[in-house]
Amino acid sequence: MNIERHRRVIERLYTDRCTIYRYQPMKDPVTKETKQFLQPLHVDQPCRISQRAPAVNGQTEAQNEIRYETKLFIAPEVEIRQGDLLEVTRDTVTRRYTAGEPFLYSTHQEVSIQRKDWA
Repeated sequence: MNIERHRRVIERLYTDRCTIYRYQPMKDPVTKETKQFLQPLHVDQPCRISQRAPAVNGQTEAQNEIRYETKLFIAPEVEIRQGDLLEVTRDTVTRRYTAGEPFLYSTHQEVSIQRKDWA
């Protein structure tokens, strides 16, 4: 199998864009103490999201909780760790997800991502 050709075919499906954020230790310039700040690691990376399981509706009197899982397909050299925060844009809609453990292939990686939000 020609891995490069196979990868090019997969990447033609990448119609979405993803920014990966991770908490990084940084020194606060005012207090001089080291704190964890959310920093972008990879910005505007081509990717593809796909719904993995149907949405679960957690309707209560106080709120309607939306919970569902999707899968992210992205290039294998983009470093994603479990717990990273992802911002994925499809067309004009941007949603935030939390990354699960990535599964690497030679042509791409698949990451289970979960969105938790309220309607």
